[in-house]
Amino acid sequence: MNISTGQVYKHYKGNPYKIIALAKHSETLEEMVVYQDQNEPEKVWVRPRALFESDKIIDGKKVQRFTKITGF
Repeated sequence: MNISTGQVYKHYKGNPYKIIALAKHSETLEEMVVYQDQNEPEKVWVRPRALFESDKIIDGKKVQRFTKITGF
């Protein structure tokens, strides 16, 4: 996944999130994604990039955890 600041992604549960930064964990240097809820902008989240890009099994089907939205 080619993630960059300013892109908007839809979480598999439906909410849109804007990437506000790509960061590194200060201790482990693990790549992190910092993203903001577009429905509730006061909510800002951070998640390891590997987890952000991972798939999830829902009702026996593999789905992307986050899907890029174009034209948001």
